[in-house]
Amino acid sequence: MHPNLALHKHPNECHKSGFFKKYFGGCNGLKKELNECLTLEFNEIRKKNADKAKEQRKKVEELWKEFKE
Repeated sequence: MHPNLALHKHPNECHKSGFFKKYFGGCNGLKKELNECLTLEFNEIRKKNADKAKEQRKKVEELWKEFKE
């Protein structure tokens, strides 16, 4: 299951196109592509957050170093 989508980033027209497509696997390929896209997007955001946290940690360590001196 994927999280709620921002429709402007990830439009999903397949499920709207009909009952049979949705329930009998007609949208499976699109869903797989969507999951891959969401995974890439998640990893990009995670990396950005990790880099930001490292920068903030460096600043805190420098402040502690100055405080101890």
